[in-house]
Amino acid sequence: MGRKSDLIELIVDSEKHYNKDLNYREGSIITFLNPVSYLEARRKIELFSEFDGIFADGSVLVAAIRLLYGQKVCRRSFDMTSVAPSIFSFAEQNGKSIYIVASHQEEVEKAVAIFKSQYPRLIFAGYRDGYFSSEEDIKKEILHILNVNPDFLIVGMGILAQEKFLLAAKEAGFRGIGFTCGGFVHQTAKSELEYYPHWVDKLNLRFLYRMYKEKHTRKRYLQAAFIFPIVFFKDWICSR
Repeated sequence: MGRKSDLIELIVDSEKHYNKDLNYREGSIITFLNPVSYLEARRKIELFSEFDGIFADGSVLVAAIRLLYGQKVCRRSFDMTSVAPSIFSFAEQNGKSIYIVASHQEEVEKAVAIFKSQYPRLIFAGYRDGYFSSEEDIKKEILHILNVNPDFLIVGMGILAQEKFLLAAKEAGFRGIGFTCGGFVHQTAKSELEYYPHWVDKLNLRFLYRMYKEKHTRKRYLQAAFIFPIVFFKDWICSR
């Protein structure tokens, strides 16, 4: 893989094989891209080609793929407006365990408490923050995860860091199913389960609402608003 258009091919192929019953093979890792993270991912095609599923997170990216590539994809994200409820319900009903690596320690602890209140029979094999002091610390954590052997591994460490962590876990022998979750844990800790108001979700205004709620996202979203359309169109031209 080397062409930027391969990233869109991976998204389209993942959508074609999407299974709502979560029947991914053991050791699968899945990630999600929005216009902001697309700009990073296109520079790391080799990394993302190792993933078993890549989905379009955000109405803007979905619309761009549909308009220019003529491919029908759906918006999917690891949050309570999309994939997360299916994972949690499936795990609770089938006695599957979850391990979370994300956000700050106090935030992940609060988020887990909120998840347990909504899904009381959900099994957490463990959880910790997503900040590591060294590569050695990451290796130790992955070895711990392998020993605990959770069915689902959910990682929110920011673009590239979370993908590298999941890939390292897979290469080390992780046999569960791994998902990146971006800022999901942070958002849950701040706003309970329903981070986005219903009307915001319905009107596909999630990125505007997040800009309003989280000041640190404004710069990167504004940059993406101007840069993403140009870069995406250029990638499309090069793919033709």
